[in-house]
Amino acid sequence: MPPIGSRSSSRTGGSRWTSLSLASRLRMGKKSDKAMVKDKNQSSVSQEQQDENSSKTPEPHMCSGHFQADFIELCRRNNVTFVTPIVLRGKPQPLPSQVPEGKPEKGKDKGKAPPQPEPEPEPELTEDGEPIETPPKTYVTKEKFDYFKPTIDVEMDNPDKTDTVCEVYIRGWKIDDTMMHIFRQCWPSMDKLHTINLWHAGLTGSTVSILASFLPVCATLKNLILDGNTVKEENFGELIGEECLVQNVSLRYCSITDKGADSIGTALGSAKKSNTKLLSLNLNGNQITDVGAGHISRGLRMNRNLLCLSMSSNKIGDKGVVKLAEALSRFSLKHEEVVERRRQISEKGSPDRNKSPPLSRRAHSNDRPGSVRSNTQTEKDKSKRDKPSAKKKDAKGKDAKEDDKKGTKGKDDKAGTKKEPRGTRGTATVSGKSSGASMAADAGKNAGKTKDRKKKMTPQEQEPTEASEVINPLLEVADYMDGELWVAGNRVLINLNLSRNQVDEEGVRALLKAVQYQTTLTQLESKHSGTGLMRINLQRNPISSDSEALKKLHDLMLTKDPFYKPSPTPDAEAA
Repeated sequence: MPPIGSRSSSRTGGSRWTSLSLASRLRMGKKSDKAMVKDKNQSSVSQEQQDENSSKTPEPHMCSGHFQADFIELCRRNNVTFVTPIVLRGKPQPLPSQVPEGKPEKGKDKGKAPPQPEPEPEPELTEDGEPIETPPKTYVTKEKFDYFKPTIDVEMDNPDKTDTVCEVYIRGWKIDDTMMHIFRQCWPSMDKLHTINLWHAGLTGSTVSILASFLPVCATLKNLILDGNTVKEENFGELIGEECLVQNVSLRYCSITDKGADSIGTALGSAKKSNTKLLSLNLNGNQITDVGAGHISRGLRMNRNLLCLSMSSNKIGDKGVVKLAEALSRFSLKHEEVVERRRQISEKGSPDRNKSPPLSRRAHSNDRPGSVRSNTQTEKDKSKRDKPSAKKKDAKGKDAKEDDKKGTKGKDDKAGTKKEPRGTRGTATVSGKSSGASMAADAGKNAGKTKDRKKKMTPQEQEPTEASEVINPLLEVADYMDGELWVAGNRVLINLNLSRNQVDEEGVRALLKAVQYQTTLTQLESKHSGTGLMRINLQRNPISSDSEALKKLHDLMLTKDPFYKPSPTPDAEAA
């Protein structure tokens, strides 16, 4: 049997190990608790930082004018999953016969034989010995899925520089509000953008409003093409507002009804405001009836800037054409137009009418009586009035001196002894003769000086000599007949397209009277605002070709056509 001491030692050793293990566990537990608390604190801090970062709005992206870089960055910020690629617009390659050949210089290549064309390479053969067709050179083929993927086609002035995008074409894919907001930031920063073409882009009333909101900011934009976009709200009138700078607008096949024509007519012109930038408006292929033509004619009454109006392939009949002819010949003013005319005439006659009164008039107001002046103050004022001031004495002395100078100058002029200071133009003598060579030399020097001055002048300093002012139609001379005021109609519009409509004899007669009135008015007035209609298109209408009114209108418009060349007479040919 083992000794008792050994047993006791083993027991004491085991108790020591158990006590050490328990102590270590307690210490480890405390450390682990501290670590867990630290982890919790760190996790809470990290969550707070994430919440702060999420609450902070990111800084707005400043567009640099590089369309591709700005577009990609804005798509990333707006969490757009598919970024539409921007590619150069494809153009057909010119045929070999259309490529201009350089002319050989004179004195060179004489006696040399012309260069012979290179021999065509032999066609490749298949395993069966049949020739393989070479790919065409006039176009490029693509796979079906690549062809129908949405892209943004652009044209550049310089393909090597990405900031020279001048035209943007988007066709066949829907533009939502997010994408239009991205374009709202990109397009105004592009300095050379002049054409936007959104064909069949699924525009809605909200996207049209967003587009109209930043069009005035695009300083270089001239052409806006939105063909094939059916908008339920028909708020196309927002695109041609008073502040819009676009000159050519095309809204073909947009299913525009009389509702849309009403908004367009209001935007063209009204009694209080009108568009002064639009030159061409294309409304072909819509559903405008006589009522819509009346809305368009209402805008033409007050518009004096539109040159070309095309409304082909609509549903316009004789009633609508009569309203258009009335706006082009002469018309009576409505009540709101008469009120606006009187207001503008009164403002023109007294421009200071709307200004606030001076401070001296406040003493005479009924709200507060004027202050009573004391007797001593009135006596002082009387004494001041009686005594002439020193300033008046000096002024009288200066006037007297100037009169004496004028008198002596007049005597010198009569006597013919005019003195010229040194450095004057020419070499004038006492007898008044001068040498032509010296005058020519001085003239050349002065011309050189004026050229240098013109070069140094900034564009802001170079002001036009004659500023063309657009006369408000309400301020033109009016005739009072049958209790109404009549003014001359629109003579700025030169091209009217009404082909493929429902125009008959009555509408043609109304147009004939309007053109005759415009012709007589332009002949009588020396300073007329416009030449009147120069071209009318009435093809594919139900009117007979044998109509007398149509023949007269055709003969009258033939002489007004700018490309008309009269046939030579027999006497002229004989001469």
